[in-house]
Amino acid sequence: MAITKISHAVHSFAQSSQSDPITGRWAPNTDVYATDTGLVVKVELAGMKSDSLEITVEGQRLRINGERPDCCRAPQCNFLVMEISYGPFETVLDLPAGYDLSMAKAVYLNGFLRIDVPPASRSPIITHKVPIFEAD
Repeated sequence: MAITKISHAVHSFAQSSQSDPITGRWAPNTDVYATDTGLVVKVELAGMKSDSLEITVEGQRLRINGERPDCCRAPQCNFLVMEISYGPFETVLDLPAGYDLSMAKAVYLNGFLRIDVPPASRSPIITHKVPIFEAD
């Protein structure tokens, strides 16, 4: 099972943050794992509200985006350490076949977005007889 995570390029720079200093975009930590009931995508998004998140499905591609506001600090401050990323983010995951993204359910609780994706329903096996014709 292959999962491809496609996100905006994150340029390397001196800070340990995952933010792109050019675009300001950042990539949240993401876990993807399989269970008996399907696939689970778990995204760490502390400090956000669910109404600032958007989830889009395009075929087997799952796009999660939003914006984390920076509303807790003083307007004028000098950082000694800055590891928390703020501003817009986008995470795009190409999920493997066999899962039905049209039936995905999402819950946001305690800073974590959890998306449950059930397996694709398989068509029931229909048994039928194949008629045999006499050859002329």
